[in-house]
This record gives sequence, structure tokens and C-alpha cells, in this order.
Amino acid sequence: MQLIIGNKAYSTWSLRPWLILKRCGARFEEVMVPLNRADTAEAIARYAPAGKVPALIVDGVTIWDSLAIALWCDEQFPEAGLWPADARARAVARAAVCEMHSAFGTLRTELGMGPQHTMTSISDTPHQPGEALKADIARMLALWMDAKARFGAGGPWLFGTWSIADAFFTPVAARFRHFGIALSGHGDDGTAQAYCEALLSQPDYLEWERAGRAETGT
Repeated sequence: MQLIIGNKAYSTWSLRPWLILKRCGARFEEVMVPLNRADTAEAIARYAPAGKVPALIVDGVTIWDSLAIALWCDEQFPEAGLWPADARARAVARAAVCEMHSAFGTLRTELGMGPQHTMTSISDTPHQPGEALKADIARMLALWMDAKARFGAGGPWLFGTWSIADAFFTPVAARFRHFGIALSGHGDDGTAQAYCEALLSQPDYLEWERAGRAETGT
């Protein structure tokens, strides 16, 4: 089994399935394709016809897209409990993951990760959000606080135990940290900040971050 990923310093899409596979205890080989190079597209195409990372290759079959990989992991590793056991919490968790996967376009663009903006660093100058980004941040925090209040009280994760939702929101926490987004200025009552801190201190994420630092020599 091979997981095709981009640079650990800033490939947020690659981080999600990597965290999920680690949670499952899966044995997999990492194949890192350096991004933002002249030969990147050609290199990725050797593994993933869609031309994007991440991709998971299992028994000659390529699974592309981070959500598709997450769903495959849930089927193959049911003992990992990647979705909440409670049906109501599970339904909301799936909706949250799908919203993260398909929405928040301004957040992705304005708080974009790349060689100059990495998950392993903090920007010298806090970013000043425009109105569209403020709306994305407010929606993100509302989603988190609602999930925590309804399903995640008493623990660090959104739905009680760690789930696919937490994997999908980990890169958001890294973006908020890097760009110096003060969540208290966007409606946070402390819940979202504590959630970000939990995501970024989770052992598997810290392993990824150490590798990202090694890439950049920081």
C-alpha cells in the first residue's frame, strides 16, 4: 500500500489521509512528490491519473481524493472507529466533513499553504482577513462550537472520540496558527482555540510536523 503525498511542510490535503491511516494502524509506504516544481505534474501523473495528491494505491487500484481515501479506510478498518458511534453525531460529522471538503474557498485561498507559508511556521505578520474570509472563519467556528456543545463535551475532539472530522480540520488549525488568526475576534468563546491546540498537539500530527521541519531545515 502506497500513499502518494506532497511536501509535509505545506500539503494540507495530504495530511488528512495520512492522519487517518496512522489512526488505523495501517502499514503503508509514503511516496512524497515535491510540489511547485517544473516536473511536479509529470511526477504525480506516474501515480495518480487525476494529477493531484493525495492518492492511495492498494493492490493495483488507485484511490484519489482525500475524502475517498478516508471512506476506504472506514470500510477497511472498522475497528478504528473513524466515525462517531452515535447515529446523530455520525450524521453531523459526515456533514461537517463534506462541508469542509467542498466549501470554505476563501479560507483555502486567502490562508493558502505553500513554500512561503508552511504548517511548521508562524508568519511574521498576522493576516488581516477581508469580509469574505471573516465569513468563512465565523462559519468554521460556529460549526466547531456547535459540534463540541452537542457531541464533544468533556473531551478535546468534536464528536467525543477522534474521527475523520478531526483529521479534516487539522490543516485549518495549522492555517489559523500560521497566519496569526485571533479566533477570539471572530466569535470564539475559547472552545475553538482549545480545539485547535488539541489538534496541533496530537502525536500523529506532531510526527508529521517534525518531518515538515526537516524538509525546510527549520
